[in-house]
Amino acid sequence: MEKHKPLFRILIWVLLLIFTNPVISTEIDEFIYNGFTGGRNNINNNNISLDGIAEIEKDNGILRLTNHTSRLYGHAFYPSPLTFIQNGKVVSFSTCFAFASVPEYQRLGGHGLAFVISPTRDLTGAHPSQYLGLLNASDDKSVENHLLAVEFDTVQDFEFHDIDDNHIGIDINSLTSNASVSAAYWNGDGVAKTNLTLKNGNTIKAWIDYDSGSNVLSVTVSPFNKKPPKAILSYKVDLSLVFKDSMYVGFSASTGLLASSHYVFGWSFKVNGVAEDLNLAKLPSLPKPVKDRTALIAGVTTCLVIVFLIGVIVLAVWGYRKFKNRDAVEDWEIDIGPHRYSYSELKRATNGFTDKDLLGFGGFGKVYKGILPKSKIEVAVKRISNESKQGLREFVSEIASIGRLRHRNLVQLQGWCRRRSDLLLVYDYMPNGSLDKYLFDEPEMILSWEQRYNVIKGVASGLLYLHEEWEQVVIHRDIKASNVLLDNEMNGRLGDFGLARLCEHGSNPDTTRVVGTLGYLAPELTRTGKGTPSSDVFAFGAFLLEIVCGRRPIEPKALPEELILVDWVWEKWRDGLILDVVDARLKGDFNEGEVVLVLKLGLMCSNSADTTRPSMRQVVRYLEGEAKAPESLSSPGEFESGKNPGFDDFLTSSTYSFNNGAAENRKTTTKVTTATDDVPLTSPVSILSGYKNGDDRWSVTQ
Repeated sequence: MEKHKPLFRILIWVLLLIFTNPVISTEIDEFIYNGFTGGRNNINNNNISLDGIAEIEKDNGILRLTNHTSRLYGHAFYPSPLTFIQNGKVVSFSTCFAFASVPEYQRLGGHGLAFVISPTRDLTGAHPSQYLGLLNASDDKSVENHLLAVEFDTVQDFEFHDIDDNHIGIDINSLTSNASVSAAYWNGDGVAKTNLTLKNGNTIKAWIDYDSGSNVLSVTVSPFNKKPPKAILSYKVDLSLVFKDSMYVGFSASTGLLASSHYVFGWSFKVNGVAEDLNLAKLPSLPKPVKDRTALIAGVTTCLVIVFLIGVIVLAVWGYRKFKNRDAVEDWEIDIGPHRYSYSELKRATNGFTDKDLLGFGGFGKVYKGILPKSKIEVAVKRISNESKQGLREFVSEIASIGRLRHRNLVQLQGWCRRRSDLLLVYDYMPNGSLDKYLFDEPEMILSWEQRYNVIKGVASGLLYLHEEWEQVVIHRDIKASNVLLDNEMNGRLGDFGLARLCEHGSNPDTTRVVGTLGYLAPELTRTGKGTPSSDVFAFGAFLLEIVCGRRPIEPKALPEELILVDWVWEKWRDGLILDVVDARLKGDFNEGEVVLVLKLGLMCSNSADTTRPSMRQVVRYLEGEAKAPESLSSPGEFESGKNPGFDDFLTSSTYSFNNGAAENRKTTTKVTTATDDVPLTSPVSILSGYKNGDDRWSVTQ
């Protein structure tokens, strides 16, 4: 026994060391926030990582991701990464949180909130609006994102094929949802479900669970404390192919033209288990609005009466001046949307419309660069002059048509303003200006063929969206290089919707006014007076030819046989010398197959017979290589007197002479007969009258 005493003493010493100095794991696999003034495992006020406009309200501990400021985002992440992969496979995890979306305008939410698991907390390169502060146009759909998001989206974005403006979606590396469903919850028996409005300002409880055994991600929501018996959305996915070993968990939200305040009241999370449930009764809640019960109190002193009278006088003077200078708001202005900026705000944004901020000018007026005072976002402000060709009718048309369109290849309208005779439109700022300055005359920069082809595909995609993919058919009626703007990545965006018209799918537009730009007008317009998707395709054909050739559709400086661009290109095609028309400034550096395809499509779209032109869907399929263009082509038709029925009348009704390369309008119209006016784009347009012609657009009334 004595000989074992040293060994026994060592054993006792080791046991004492273990029990008096326990090993404490610092790795956290669960947490809970009942409000955000403190949380388990995080006992100070700096217990969550915030950026963007996200903040914690000091008086109640509510996490507010966004406010009612347009086109911004907010992020909130648990500050430490969590380990999700064990033995090469993502483990199960669970989260529960309570949130609310309070829109600035009732029933008009913008844009939404997402629970996100990301390899980084730094999402500063993300965009707001439809990108929810998670990604941007260049990295969307990249497998390098390693990102999972569950979105609670309150805007229907056609770019991402959203099912409606009130849905829940599971997004993996992209804002195009892998699975989505309209927001709803199952009742207690699990047989029937009830629709749930995400943007009603009420508290909503959400549960998100991932089962690593079955590889199923489930989402459940409810306006009540108790979890419904079934998930409203389930999706089978092996997240081991998406996640890295350690990931950050948190929330992201954004606003667009429309804004909502997005709130989170409580949050719990657990790896390898079920997250602790939240009790809504113990969470902070939004304060109810306090009603103004101000009233006069009888028996006030004489001094207060005098102060009150002075105040009334001051208010009366102020009110009179405000009334005198106010903008009269008509019924139609309310109908076309809420995005109306004040004149003073736009004046401050453009430094008083000074010439140093002037971006360009034309028959419509001037365009200024501006920075909105509140959001600090760069914008372009189009100020329409009193003598503009774009009158009040076109102003309203542009708001009503582009204001609700959402596509990456369309210039986004942010808002508008009307002050007496001043008409102003506010757009996204396009730093590289319009396409025409890179094609014609002596451009400072020559676009490469890759850049030109990218612009062509982008504009084609935008035009397909207008013709077929939006809720109504949008006929642009003025497609040309000067109406295509280039963003900071040289992507083409179609703009200037002042002449656009809407009609229902399957119906025929009904208008008797021919408007557009010489060289882009389809011949049938002079006979029918009706702009159609096919007439837009004709203009797009001219647009394709001018990009490849670096020339305008009608070039007064050219030789007589080269005056009409489409005729010249057809002659070269027929003679087997089609590459002779390619812009010499490319110096032969281009993809011959792509060039020939674009020239072929330009001739097909420029056909004088509207029934033989391809649709924009066919054009996009050809450009994307999904279909092969026809090998042989028919003549597009000669645009000379006696060879194209109807075009003779158009040429004789308006005479142009060319002086030093500039077209001069001698006579706008020689025959005018009684006919109906433009079909109203929206009901507000129908109350307007009058039309102003510009120096490069034609208006022919039949």
